[in-house]
Amino acid sequence: MARGELRIYLGAAPGVGKTYTMLEEAHRRAERGTDVVVALVETHGRKHTAAMIGDLEVIPRRRSAYRGVELTEMDLDAVLARAPDVAVVDELAHTNVPGSRHGKRWQDIEALLDAGISVLTTVNVQHLESLNDVVAQITGVEQRETVPNAVVRAAEQVELVDMTPEALRRRMAHGNVYQPEKIDAALGNYFRAGNLTALRELALLWLADKVDDQLDQYRADHRIDATWETRERVVVALTGGPEGGTLIRRAARIAARTKGADLLAVHVARNDGLAGADPAELAKQRVLVESLGGTYHQVVGSDVPQALLDFARGVNATQIVLGVSSRGRFAQLLSAGVGVTVTAMSGTIDVHLVTHERARTRPLRSVPPVLSRTRRITGLVLVLAGLPLLTALLLAGPPIDLTNDILIFLAAVIGVALVGGLWPALLAAVAGSLLLNWFFTPPLRRFTIAERDNLLALAIFVVVALAVSWVVDTAARKTRQAARASAEAQTLATIAGGVIRGERLLERLRETFGLDSVTFLEGGQVVACVGDPCTDPRTADADVKVDDEHRLLLRGHPLDASDRRIVEAFAAQAALAIKQERLSAEAAAARPLAEADRMRTALLAAVSHDLRTPLASAKAAVAGLLSDDIHLDERDRRELLETAAVSLDRLDRLVANLLDMSRLQAGALGITAIDVGLEEVVPRALDDLGGTVGTRLPADLPAVHADPGLLERVLVNVVGNALRHSPPGRPPLITGSALGDVVELRVIDHGPGIPEDRWDDVFLPFQRLGDRDNHTGVGLGLALSRGLTEAMGGTLTPSATPGGGLTMILAMPARSTHPGAGDAR
Repeated sequence: MARGELRIYLGAAPGVGKTYTMLEEAHRRAERGTDVVVALVETHGRKHTAAMIGDLEVIPRRRSAYRGVELTEMDLDAVLARAPDVAVVDELAHTNVPGSRHGKRWQDIEALLDAGISVLTTVNVQHLESLNDVVAQITGVEQRETVPNAVVRAAEQVELVDMTPEALRRRMAHGNVYQPEKIDAALGNYFRAGNLTALRELALLWLADKVDDQLDQYRADHRIDATWETRERVVVALTGGPEGGTLIRRAARIAARTKGADLLAVHVARNDGLAGADPAELAKQRVLVESLGGTYHQVVGSDVPQALLDFARGVNATQIVLGVSSRGRFAQLLSAGVGVTVTAMSGTIDVHLVTHERARTRPLRSVPPVLSRTRRITGLVLVLAGLPLLTALLLAGPPIDLTNDILIFLAAVIGVALVGGLWPALLAAVAGSLLLNWFFTPPLRRFTIAERDNLLALAIFVVVALAVSWVVDTAARKTRQAARASAEAQTLATIAGGVIRGERLLERLRETFGLDSVTFLEGGQVVACVGDPCTDPRTADADVKVDDEHRLLLRGHPLDASDRRIVEAFAAQAALAIKQERLSAEAAAARPLAEADRMRTALLAAVSHDLRTPLASAKAAVAGLLSDDIHLDERDRRELLETAAVSLDRLDRLVANLLDMSRLQAGALGITAIDVGLEEVVPRALDDLGGTVGTRLPADLPAVHADPGLLERVLVNVVGNALRHSPPGRPPLITGSALGDVVELRVIDHGPGIPEDRWDDVFLPFQRLGDRDNHTGVGLGLALSRGLTEAMGGTLTPSATPGGGLTMILAMPARSTHPGAGDAR
């Protein structure tokens, strides 16, 4: 039985029309004669979506009880028994009721697909597993229902159902997405214009990546090697030399010229086991590439230009960045070089040859000896003593023909090559040819050869001896270098694993190379140390410079050149680890300072504004009572006394609050957080203000966990600002709603509002009474209000009022999140 096809309608957020579009497709298929059933559609009370089901056959849902509540789910068995051609199943990421056959709805859909039933389904971008943390960072809401990316990517078709944020918010305001009582909360939280724009971009980019994967698969299936410039991809080739940093930055600048371009760095490692790249330089360059937003890759190949072009064509690259050759002119005459070869073979891929400081300045390096000094000396001894002894034995024994003599000497040369390497073997080949000519080739005892065949035999002996010596030495060299490369790779893997696991790299370095101490210096000062610290490079056995400011001093034994490369890689990673640790410590130290600064700002705001009003009122009343120029009757005197008393009471409360804020800043304020009902706090705050304020608090609104006095103070400031900016005939409105573990109070006004880019300004000091612009701020009291709110574990954020105006959202933890009511902090 053929597997069914999966078609997914992807949206950036709820309400964009995924379910409606899916049902439209179901109707189109039904009209073409396809057997279509509705296995499950969630209308969420949307009448247009419910009407769209129309005359499609609907499979009744399965009902099950869970914790005393009857819930419904898709009846998977009924759909399988019905066996339609196409099943409509809404909400791919849904979690099934415990006790269901599968835990997730996407697993039910997999069962339908395996049964040969095609499925139409929907999913929002926030439910994709790989984007879950990104969405949570953007919206502040963590999605607990997710679907693996592989499930969505395996779909035959993914169709994006798109809508602009403005259109979706209008649809929300018209009541076409959520019930009326949820609209304000949704528009001010998850459905903010910025959130919707970010989610829309995520959906578009994710779908673009899937289309890109499909394009790569198509190109691979049809064996298309030519570059299709659907997206700029810049590949920079790294040799492991010091010029890599220049090439990477140049490639990054090229990629930055095009929106959405990809930067890929690739190093081609030889597959013959010969080590040519510097691991320390490659480690640094990999960090640089990733810091610039690119990716690092490594491929293996014997033909470097061909391997580089194969990689570039495999990733559909449009440009390749190479460094200008550092080889001399003579070497370029013998071989064109990687840059010239890649340029000639690149086809439609643009190639950039970038000059750098190292071009044509790389010194020639001598080939290091492969074998130890002892083995080379042993090989020379075999040549100087062994060949004369072999000659004496052949002369003393029964005579044999020249061919056998040559084979015996050839075996001796091979033996010398195995023991002493190339140069002793070459000496043995020359000495052996001379001995054969003098003692065994007629005419004897003369360096002449009478017969042509003997001349040919000796010539072949010399050639074969030289060739065998070269092959044996090369094999030994490659074996040793391959073993060395394997050890270096294992050591570098240990470094990477240590970084991931959070191990101390300096301790790992000391253990790996058997050192006595390892000291990391920054500007001459010890930053980290294992063992006895060493501060003077002259007393260290090895001094590894990381950059101009950092160096690594080692004690224990000197390092050879190959070990030093690994130590440089260690040093580069250690510098990064120490820098990251320092940044984390600085961030942790800055948090209390930022908190103290925020509290000082709140205090300044209160002193500059809230104290001034009651002081002015009390002073005016007392001045009127003391004046001899004004005649006051008993009623006037009493009115002035009452004014002074009210003002001084307000002043007393403000001073008490300011003292509490000072204690809070010092960490000594005891905030008594209890479970308190908003139906108690809101009326008290409104009594202090006067004026007309509408309220719409649901009867079942949960209590909040807060300090009643501080909460009342916050409400007085926030509602007072709303009253000041509300137009006549349109008083502010206070609404309440519960969202999970949070209770929100919304203070809504229909005044002139504030541009979104100035929202942060409302919490700055001196934003009214002429100290600063009186039209873009809503009062100094908000600085104090935000500080008090955050001290109680809540948030105070602005939002745009639909239709014009500003809404202040006061979010406090609900009672359910604090089972121990009445705790004091």
